[in-house]
Amino acid sequence: MPVSFRKQISLFQIISSVTIIFRVEYGSAKITSSFVRSEWPSVDIPLDNEAFAIPEGHNAPQQVRITQGDYDGKAVIISWVTPDEPGFNTVQYGKSDKKFDFTAVGTVTNYNFYKYKSGYIHHCLVDDLEYDTKYYYKIGDGDSSREFWFQTPPKVDPDAPYTFGIIGDLGQTYNSLSTLKHYMQSVGQTVLFVGDLSYADRYQYNDVGLRWDSWGRFIEQSAAYQPWIWSAGNHEIEYMPYMGEVLPFKSYLHRIATPYMASKSSNTLWYAVRRASAHIIVLSSYSPFVKYTPQWQWLREEFKRVDREKTPWLIVLMHSPIYNSNSAHCMEGESMRAAFESWFVHSRVDFVFAGHVHAYERSYRISNIHYNVSSGDRYPVPDKSAPVYITVGDGGNQEGLAGKNYWVSSYLQFIIRFLDPQPEYSAFREASYGHSTLEIKNRTHAFYHWNRNDDGKKVPTDSVVFRNQYWASNLRRRLKKYLKAES
Repeated sequence: MPVSFRKQISLFQIISSVTIIFRVEYGSAKITSSFVRSEWPSVDIPLDNEAFAIPEGHNAPQQVRITQGDYDGKAVIISWVTPDEPGFNTVQYGKSDKKFDFTAVGTVTNYNFYKYKSGYIHHCLVDDLEYDTKYYYKIGDGDSSREFWFQTPPKVDPDAPYTFGIIGDLGQTYNSLSTLKHYMQSVGQTVLFVGDLSYADRYQYNDVGLRWDSWGRFIEQSAAYQPWIWSAGNHEIEYMPYMGEVLPFKSYLHRIATPYMASKSSNTLWYAVRRASAHIIVLSSYSPFVKYTPQWQWLREEFKRVDREKTPWLIVLMHSPIYNSNSAHCMEGESMRAAFESWFVHSRVDFVFAGHVHAYERSYRISNIHYNVSSGDRYPVPDKSAPVYITVGDGGNQEGLAGKNYWVSSYLQFIIRFLDPQPEYSAFREASYGHSTLEIKNRTHAFYHWNRNDDGKKVPTDSVVFRNQYWASNLRRRLKKYLKAES
């Protein structure tokens, strides 16, 4: 049977995207941006600012946010906090505004941190949803109730277009607000968050909990309307023995829900979801990951479950970057690189997004999988099977940008800057605040943008068209299979 005109167009997209994208993925034009950010002071917004406004009404739900609630995108977990008492623990929802035909009942918990007592934290799983559908939901009761909405993704399909936002190291400064507002002006449908959320650990005693609350209200303007896929960073550890707090991730684990059991994970800090045409794997940089640990064993099995025929785009999230040419946190990701980089290359991962370094950097496709102690071959080399490594730890937190001097103690001062000369593996880098978007078009290509916050304006600064690692490799075999299936 002859191939239809639509199939011919798809065939042309495969061929042309591979031809064009080869030029941008394997070039040698390294760029270190000379742009100097005229930033607002890196100080947290005062608690009485409208960005942290408490909703009206007695015990009104606040800090509302959603995340994916299952493996394939037909469920959400809706979370919120009631400050004074448990209150109403039910989500009412439906497909029409003001018409809530269904209900789901959640769980409620709270915790103490030093002498701070949290509000009542609710997590409610809303499942059996329809794909590509707008849902309206209501939480709370009476005059204190609040209403929001969200859009479910298209069904899992290799050609399902979808746009992700990528944000990391956000905090709650005026620069953080700039990043969040600029992201909300984009066409992003889901946030991939690469760790370091509230930076509440930079406070002491009861202020730690208060700054978690203010941050929850701060992100509600986005997170109540679209899922944020969470990964944890070092600022979520909150190991503070001088306050009697020694349980790592205590605040994070109570406040942030993830669908970890749906991907057969044993821990909420590492898990996976499938959304539209993407398979997203979340790793924990600050949990054990060496051979035979639970995270290592889970990741080995999760890579076996990846089906590139259904979800061609394979994305990994972590906090500490594997490749980083900034003196800040240099080589901190080396142990995870040694543990997992060969799996990333073997599985042809498309992107590894990380944060931690308060700057932006994008790599070429490179790997260092042949390095061992005796080989002496210790430098990364171009590798068409390797991921692109992208650092987006530039959300806007109070520690400032990794591109200038800053004091880390009363006695020591470190020079935080990009290494000179720029390594061969580094394609683009800049010490500015911003966010990224990944626009997946189909199974063959995606458009990627990093958007700088330029003095209050959103400025597309680094833009690349990427090929898909699975469908663009072994092209002849893929085309033959594709044409046979579509004819």
